[in-house]
Amino acid sequence: MPALKRLIALVLRHWPETALLSAALMLGIAHAFETFGHLMPCTLCLKQREVYWVAMAVAAIAIVIRRTPLGLRAAPWLDALLGLIFLYGAGLAAYHAGVEWKWWPGPTTCASGGGGTGTSADQMRALLNGTNAAGPACDKAAWVFLGLSMAGWNVLVSLKLVVWSLIAAINAPRAEWIAA
Repeated sequence: MPALKRLIALVLRHWPETALLSAALMLGIAHAFETFGHLMPCTLCLKQREVYWVAMAVAAIAIVIRRTPLGLRAAPWLDALLGLIFLYGAGLAAYHAGVEWKWWPGPTTCASGGGGTGTSADQMRALLNGTNAAGPACDKAAWVFLGLSMAGWNVLVSLKLVVWSLIAAINAPRAEWIAA
């Protein structure tokens, strides 16, 4: 049990680094599914990835700021900001999972969402060649494990990151900057 407490303390003390690594891991996993599993991302999948890119940028900034005199004062705010970013990601992933379950319609930019698709170079070439240029549909889960799609798993991971971010914000070293 003491080892678990030390691990938790370490994660909380180095939350921006942990958040950056967690976001990078999620992006790496998504890229692996795309590269090795040949599962092309839909519009909502790509939007979910953007959240992790933003989280990585904020975490990197937090890492730098924590090493300045402003660090102790900014730490809880930066951890809370990471929590809000991950909360947005959880909401976006829940929206995507709801689209897959047909609980509500997806955006019009999805292949089966009722609207058109973008005009990327690959799509233009496909149109000129007479092949289908539509991307994957947002309302069809490309992969399911234990009853959850990738979007469903993303909800769970994002919520976990929200909780850790808020715990880190609450437990940030406040005493030093309150006295200042």
